[in-house]
Amino acid sequence: MGKTAIVKIMERAAGRPVQVGERVWCKVDLASARDFGGANCVLQFEKEMGKDARVWDPDKVAYTFDLQAPSHSEKVSNNQKIIREFAKRQGIRHLFDINHGIGQHVMLEAGLIKPGDVVLGTDSHMNLLGAVGAFATGVGNSDVAASYINGTSWFRVPETMKIEVNGTFQKGVCMRDLLTKIVGDLGAGGMDYLAVEFTGETIDDANLAERITLCSMITEMSGKVPLIMPSGKVLDWLVERSGDEVVERVKTLSADPDATYCKVLSYDVSDLVPMASCPDAPDNVKPVTEIAGTHVDQVHIGSCSNGRYEDIEAAYEVLQAGGGKVDPHTRVIITPSTTEVQLQCVKNGLAAAFLEAGIVFTNPTCALCTAEHYGALPSGDVGVATNNRNFIGKVGKGSHTYLLSPMAAMATAINGYITDPRDFLK
Repeated sequence: MGKTAIVKIMERAAGRPVQVGERVWCKVDLASARDFGGANCVLQFEKEMGKDARVWDPDKVAYTFDLQAPSHSEKVSNNQKIIREFAKRQGIRHLFDINHGIGQHVMLEAGLIKPGDVVLGTDSHMNLLGAVGAFATGVGNSDVAASYINGTSWFRVPETMKIEVNGTFQKGVCMRDLLTKIVGDLGAGGMDYLAVEFTGETIDDANLAERITLCSMITEMSGKVPLIMPSGKVLDWLVERSGDEVVERVKTLSADPDATYCKVLSYDVSDLVPMASCPDAPDNVKPVTEIAGTHVDQVHIGSCSNGRYEDIEAAYEVLQAGGGKVDPHTRVIITPSTTEVQLQCVKNGLAAAFLEAGIVFTNPTCALCTAEHYGALPSGDVGVATNNRNFIGKVGKGSHTYLLSPMAAMATAINGYITDPRDFLK
């Protein structure tokens, strides 16, 4: 009987054969923590092990300052200082301070993530790194702190679902719409502790930004990890960042042709239309045409789901098709995922066009993922975002948020009400 990708990955990490459902200890390739939670990891490690204790391997520990960057309070500043000082004492080189961006994206760009890696992080969406075939997972502060001791963590080997995707997107429709469709179909518990392999011609042709988007809401379906093995230009990009070892890992860790899956789903995107997650849950899904005309107070384009250059460029194309200006009564914010993406936007003229259009173009952060960021919504306001969650009050008590693709979000920004991007991209 053939093996799924997650079984092969966990056998590599455990150093022995494993079975679905078994609980196993795995070697950790990277233990990461962000500014939110990272200080607690440090304090707990030192409380349990002593101030003089050393992490098992300083080159396999990383910190990312992305949730509140730059800091907006003394509390956050003090937490960041705790991490900086710990990293210096321990000789930890991978500290990505306030000028880098969203942790998962930054670590990818830095070449720290390879197919088959076991990656821990204090972010519930750490598993989007499955976009390059890594077993990345969000865990509690205690799990990260414990991994500092011996470089291990334990997991139950999950069953695997396979989703095959074929066809070509129509103009104005994109991978975010497919993701929203899947979330609506499966619901909040539809992938309960499952690994999910994405395959098919649409996936093979997808760029890195599209693969990240597709993997970014597996958590919203209670999934453990999505997995897409790198191929084509994505593989070339990863080899350039992470080294030639990536190629052999893809060969050895990809699922066997006769692997067994607990469920197989098929999608054809050829007839897919723009989709929306409506208030107040990601799985409250409707076609954009059914909610078109809904008044919106604020639009945010960014987040770990849709903050890559390709996402922002797609929004830019809609802006240009719509006349280059946004509705003067609608607040519009665009946040690139990393400094590398931000620089690309500047060099290619997108940043200037956004500013001229009346848009706030920010530094790279997690941005409006929570109400702790600048741009939080007041009670009663309605927002549109390309984030992965829209629970009530998440970006402001008493506010409500619709989740759309970058193209639909920009079309909405132009009109001041929810708009199908195909209205401009004809």
